[in-house]
Amino acid sequence: MTLREILNISFLFVLYLSLQVLIVRNLVLFDVAFCFVYVACILLLPMEMSLSATLLTAFGVGIVVDTFYNTLGMHAAATVLMAYIRPAVVRFQAAQRGFESRIIFSIHEMGSRNFFYYVLILTFIHHFALFLIEANNILLFLPAMVKIVASTLFTSVSIMLVQYFSRN
Repeated sequence: MTLREILNISFLFVLYLSLQVLIVRNLVLFDVAFCFVYVACILLLPMEMSLSATLLTAFGVGIVVDTFYNTLGMHAAATVLMAYIRPAVVRFQAAQRGFESRIIFSIHEMGSRNFFYYVLILTFIHHFALFLIEANNILLFLPAMVKIVASTLFTSVSIMLVQYFSRN
């Protein structure tokens, strides 16, 4: 990775985390759909990063969000799980859709459809872990599933909109 890519990624981290903590934190639709745009910090990382660096980055991002949400590691756990499964999802999508060897994760490079599937799958994994940890009871599985599906769609659409309006 070049210095420019590292600075660009650092700027995106600060931007997405600030957006999450300052604005999106209070954005809830119908008390079931929560928006967690900070997951884009991990979704947009280049594949050249090692898995251990990606997992440490995911843990750091999750801990920052946990600090502001006062959730004691729930976001960190869900974000690390998403980062761990990410290479398998990328390999699966590359085999299905024939991406080139160096994938740049943006809507402009991957196309709307491929990028939406990528975001949707990994966001579902993140939200599934997050809301099941939050539910902490098998009796709350159905309400948790409603939150998972609604929040996955809300977050995925939000990330897509941010990508549409970004210049890259």
